[in-house]
Amino acid sequence: MSTPAAVPSVLFICVHNAGRSQMAAAFLTHLGGERVEVRSAGSAPADTVNPAVVEAMKEAGIDISTEVPKVLTTEAVQASDVVITMGCGDTCPYLPGKRYLDWKLDDPAGQGVDAVRPIRDQIEQRIRHLLTELGIGATA
Repeated sequence: MSTPAAVPSVLFICVHNAGRSQMAAAFLTHLGGERVEVRSAGSAPADTVNPAVVEAMKEAGIDISTEVPKVLTTEAVQASDVVITMGCGDTCPYLPGKRYLDWKLDDPAGQGVDAVRPIRDQIEQRIRHLLTELGIGATA
C-alpha cells in the first residue's frame, strides 16, 4: 500500500504583498483547492491589499477583501516546495534545495482596475500552468 504524496507547498513573494502575490495566492487556492498549500508574503509588506487588485479579483469571482499583506520570513521559504518571486530582486531570500521561479509581471501598485485586469489574467494563466506542472490540474 503506497502512502499518498505530500501536498505541494507554494510561496508567492513580491515587495508589498498587496497585488501580484495576493492575486497568485488567491488563484492557486481557488483552482487548486485542498490539493496544494499556498502562502504569500512581501519583503516590505504594505498596510493593505491594493483596492484595484481586490476589485479585479472580485470580477473574477474571488473575494480577497479580507486578506492582509504578510511579512516574508525564512520559515515560510523553508516550509515551501516552490518559491515564486515577482519583482522583489535581491530582497528575496534564497535557500538551496528549493525550486525558484521568477515571474516577470507589471506591478499593479498605483494602477486602476483597468490596468490590473491584464496582470490578473496573466497570473491566472500562469497558475493554471503551474497546477499542471505540479500534477494537480485546476478544479475550475
